[in-house]
Amino acid sequence: MAETSGTTSKIVDLQVLRKLYRFIKPYRTTFYFLVFLTIFLAILAPLKPKIVQMAVDNYIANGDSAGLVNMVLLLLLLLIASAIVQYLHTYLSGWIGQYIIKDIRVKLYQHILRLSLPFFDKTPIGRLVTRNISDVETLSNVFSQGLAALISDLLQVLFIVGFMLWMSWKLTLVSLATLPLLILSTYIFKEKIKVAYKEVRNAVSKLNTFVQEHITGMSIVQIFGNEKEELTKFMVINKEHRRANIKTVLYYSIYFPVAELIQASGIALLIWYGARDVLINFSPVQTDTAIVGTLIAFIMYIQMFFRPIRMIADRFNTIQLGIVSTARIMELLENNNFVVDEGELTLNQLKGNIQFKQVDFSYVQDQPILKKIDFKVDAGQTLALVGATGAGKSSIINLLNRFYDIEKGEILLDEINIKEIQLESLRKNIGMVLQDVFLFSASIWDNITLFDKSIDEERVLKASKLVGAHDFIMKLPEDYSYNVMERGATLSTGQRQLLSFVRALVFDPKVIILDEATASVDSETEALIQYAIDQLMKGRTAIVIAHRLSTIQKADQIIVLDQGEIIEKGDHETLLKKGGHYAHLHEVQYQN
Repeated sequence: MAETSGTTSKIVDLQVLRKLYRFIKPYRTTFYFLVFLTIFLAILAPLKPKIVQMAVDNYIANGDSAGLVNMVLLLLLLLIASAIVQYLHTYLSGWIGQYIIKDIRVKLYQHILRLSLPFFDKTPIGRLVTRNISDVETLSNVFSQGLAALISDLLQVLFIVGFMLWMSWKLTLVSLATLPLLILSTYIFKEKIKVAYKEVRNAVSKLNTFVQEHITGMSIVQIFGNEKEELTKFMVINKEHRRANIKTVLYYSIYFPVAELIQASGIALLIWYGARDVLINFSPVQTDTAIVGTLIAFIMYIQMFFRPIRMIADRFNTIQLGIVSTARIMELLENNNFVVDEGELTLNQLKGNIQFKQVDFSYVQDQPILKKIDFKVDAGQTLALVGATGAGKSSIINLLNRFYDIEKGEILLDEINIKEIQLESLRKNIGMVLQDVFLFSASIWDNITLFDKSIDEERVLKASKLVGAHDFIMKLPEDYSYNVMERGATLSTGQRQLLSFVRALVFDPKVIILDEATASVDSETEALIQYAIDQLMKGRTAIVIAHRLSTIQKADQIIVLDQGEIIEKGDHETLLKKGGHYAHLHEVQYQN
């Protein structure tokens, strides 16, 4: 089983790398030039010891100062060339990495924008933040510190061995006698650090998820005095994060000293063996063996050889980290959990006729939320939905917006199946005012216009004055430029609700949905915006969800829902006379 798993892992790695290559394609010219620089850099590196060897054996030993000067100039020229190539290599590998992660991050965010609400219902926000920020950033290291550097190191090793064998195969064998030990220690390190890095990534994901969720829900934590318990949970997750990182530090602290010791042993063997030949060469009996310059060159070669071997393990694990992050990113990009937008029609002159025909829907299979929902709302009319929590009221408006797709039946807008309408066109014609108003950390103006530059000042001011929000906005520092902070934390609940009405008015939808829009507003504020609600509904089809029956008495049609089914339908007076569920709710509210 273990072997199968390992093989599968390698195949998956290759598949992931192939998927990553499609992001390289737009920059393939730069990428190929980077490959050329990598090869050129690998060739230049082994030339330096060879020049030193020639300088010592051919010119210093023979007292040829003029030739020595030429070799020094050649070495200087080589160093300058290496520095220029190294600069270009480092810069371009970082450049291409940054451009690729920019493209991936944009692609990922575009994909997230298309995902349907069921995906967000099941996926922690912190995990998505990790995918879009941390995992994508890890890919930058693959290009700047991993892939190009690994190829360069491997090529350098090959060229160094080639030069060493060309100069002396005997010294090469002696120099590399300790190589098996280094390969073994590198393999052990690679396997250990790979597991440790996976633990680090998992710990980072857990930490991001926990911090994001609990800071967002800090009010609940403090309301229930749960600070100590949450701190304990955080300390456990943080301890796991620390433990995973310390494990990587431990492996590095063991591996690099061991690698240095193995390298030093190789140099010691080389000096011991080479020194004998030097003594023989300086004796009366001359033999065809290595001399001083060759020995110096080999000492340089062995230092150059062991450095990339040591780094290969680190490069490899950087790539492994990148592969893990890439696999996670690709998994998200390949997640097709979104509402399919196959509609071709655009709603240019929507009237606002709405019809549900025998609609069935469930969030979880075999657990129906809506059963055979059937109703019709004519253009300009107001429909009110009443029912206990979980009766299916919000599900109806979610289906109208196609946040979810129905299982059976049809939903028609102006007698057109909403699946035939482009999603963007559909949703732009349906405005929603929710009980839980979300405001971005931006100015009031940006939160009203949602950063749409085409909305002019006249439209915003007119809507603000109509709702009654203009007065409180002008009292704020910087009025419409005032930053409301995250989720509108610097505004009251009523003020946030008023801004949501302004936003709906500004976008001027043909269908308006009020989902408990006044539930969080005090009686004084409710009275203030009631006239604005009437103005907002005028000439528009409206669907209102409300627990306060006083707000829906003027509705043209009231539907009472219970456990996903329509149990009553009619206007306010008709339902009161019927003496059923609605009449009972009305009696209970007005008794209180």
